[in-house]
Amino acid sequence: MSHIQENRKKLVARVRRIGGQVASLERAIAGDEECGAVLQQLAAVRGAVNGLILQVMEGHLRSHVADTGNTKQQDELLPVLAVLKSYLK
Repeated sequence: MSHIQENRKKLVARVRRIGGQVASLERAIAGDEECGAVLQQLAAVRGAVNGLILQVMEGHLRSHVADTGNTKQQDELLPVLAVLKSYLK
């Protein structure tokens, strides 16, 4: 079974939260919000999307790239995931 199907509920919940953030951003832009507030909401949306990307990418790497039975491959994956986490922050 794919890692996406295994985590479907969590991923869908995360996407729905992002959708709520985007809707709030749209209201802020359509309304009279200050540009600082809009920029803050944009940064929040970007952070949420990056978090989703990281979650799906980590699942993909663990499930499809590194052999789950190979401890050495799993250990070698840890620094790669650390770099991705720091890059996507």
